[in-house]
Amino acid sequence: MVMQKFAESLPTKIKKTTDEVFSEPQRLHKVLASCGFGSRRAMEELIVAGRITVNRMPAEIGQKVGPGDEVRINGEPVKIRFTEPQPRVLLYHKPAGEIVSRDDPEGRASVFDRLPPIQGAKWISIGRLDFNTEGLLLFTNSGELANRLMHPRYEVEREYAVRIIGELSEDQIQEMKNGVELEDGPVCCEKLIDGGGEGVNHWYHITIQEGRNREVRRLFEALGLTVSRLIRTRYGVVNMPSVAKRGDVIELEQADVATLIKSVGLKMSGGAAENVPEIRSPFGKKKTNGAMQTEAPKKKGVRFKVDRHSAPRSPKPEQSLPREALTEEGKAAASEGAASRQRSGRRGLFGRKNQRSPKQGSEVGNQESGRQEPEIGE
Repeated sequence: MVMQKFAESLPTKIKKTTDEVFSEPQRLHKVLASCGFGSRRAMEELIVAGRITVNRMPAEIGQKVGPGDEVRINGEPVKIRFTEPQPRVLLYHKPAGEIVSRDDPEGRASVFDRLPPIQGAKWISIGRLDFNTEGLLLFTNSGELANRLMHPRYEVEREYAVRIIGELSEDQIQEMKNGVELEDGPVCCEKLIDGGGEGVNHWYHITIQEGRNREVRRLFEALGLTVSRLIRTRYGVVNMPSVAKRGDVIELEQADVATLIKSVGLKMSGGAAENVPEIRSPFGKKKTNGAMQTEAPKKKGVRFKVDRHSAPRSPKPEQSLPREALTEEGKAAASEGAASRQRSGRRGLFGRKNQRSPKQGSEVGNQESGRQEPEIGE
């Protein structure tokens, strides 16, 4: 009887979507109340009656819904609008001895244990690093950005510092540049720089455009060399900051995130990363912490201080030629110009029209006092 009365009290025209756009997961009864079904208390009664489902399962009091959840009332779907989350990127200096996985049967330490919580989403690791590999590891909440950075077709560079036992010969260096055949296909180094070393250990800096499983280690093993230490120092346009210690987590600023998004051919639209047809230049100014930052536009109207001791002095204007040095035509033109200025008066520079200039006022004063103005050149 109570439910029958409640059904009669429902509005005759029910909206299929929410007017409000939510930015984060919300409680179910609050969302349904914004759809026009009734009060929040009435929505709780519907939940208790089992007439509301979330993802085809009976809803519960206090349950939250977010993007991707399917809500139905009496079998009819209700679309809940959520804004796309703002892309965020974390930079993590991974130490050796951690696994890039949330679940490990052996119970080893995970890189996800150190990450801060993120509401309504989860951190996606951009690529992986082996258990004994150190260095730069990126995380994001944007699936599109993660896909662009990881997929081989986009050829995003990864740079590593590799310490091996022994030293590469000239033939081996050339072979790595041309391509070394592995079980899952050939691998070639885009760049290979000798980093030097002492004793049996030797360092090299290599750049590749893929992220296959244990790719760098297998590359050197195919040449008969053993990798004793491996550190990733760069991923795309993001470098490992020199100030980041092992285990440090640093969140990139929005300017740095925007640069990273543009570097893989995406653009920002409504808070999310979207595809664009062409890739613009990814590089901007490099910050002191190693992350990338776009160059800020210069502010208009900013005055710069000038060192007067170092600034060259402007040359003095040349003195006017004496009247005797002028030609007859020049004297006539000067006289005509002076007469024209006196007839027309001056506007703006010294005041209103017909107002005397300082020179005119001087001439009038001399005539009244009986003094005579000396000619030019005396």
